[in-house]
Amino acid sequence: MVDNGIIEESSGPWASPIVLVKNKDGSTRSCVDYRKLNDITKKDSYPLPRIDDTLDALNGSQWFTTLDLKSGYWQIEIRPEDRVKAAFTTGQGLCQFKVMPFGLCNAPATFERLMETVLRGLSSETCLVYLDDIIVVGRTFEEHINNLRKVFQRLQKANLKLNLKKCRFFQKEVTYLGHVISAEGVKTDPEKIKAVVDWPRPETVHDLRSFLGLCTYYRRFVKNFSTIARPLHKLTETKSNFNWSEECEKSFNSLKQALT
Repeated sequence: MVDNGIIEESSGPWASPIVLVKNKDGSTRSCVDYRKLNDITKKDSYPLPRIDDTLDALNGSQWFTTLDLKSGYWQIEIRPEDRVKAAFTTGQGLCQFKVMPFGLCNAPATFERLMETVLRGLSSETCLVYLDDIIVVGRTFEEHINNLRKVFQRLQKANLKLNLKKCRFFQKEVTYLGHVISAEGVKTDPEKIKAVVDWPRPETVHDLRSFLGLCTYYRRFVKNFSTIARPLHKLTETKSNFNWSEECEKSFNSLKQALT
């Protein structure tokens, strides 16, 4: 990472610890724990787009290309005088990021602001962006080609690089933001729904909140979602014992059935 210009040695007073985080496949990865730094950071209020609004704007499109920025956050440099704040501990002393790392509380807002600035003026009939996920659309193939050209010109001018292995060009159906998009409309992603169906009965409030978070992401596909999920939401608010009732079991199974 030093040779790639991502990090450098640090000699300042700041230092955040490295922690191990478990991946979904059971493996682990190392991350910098910036919670203490985030606690004293002035929050950036720049809003992220509402995913439902983004998906609704895709109606009428026939052609789709999804673009993925290569190590998106790392394409944003930190001002030299601020890099010391992103320092972290290693076995060989302190290092600090020269580019924006994951874990900073303002990183998503910073990145979204950049992307919307780069693509400003291009309508939703051309492209949509959510952080480093860009979708370029078109009602005809010719329009799609023209829209791609516009987006590429903007990215090139901003010196932003794509990860070609993760880009999908000239598709009639794509997966975007956890949904399957086509000319027929928006559907749930079967892989994500399988995770809901296979979810074991929650045994803690944390487990239940994780389940509800995934279901809530797809609430647009569930009629009367709030009513069905009410017993489960009520259980997350309890400060006493985690009491899984028959009503909770019914709500749990009803949500699964509604999403299949």
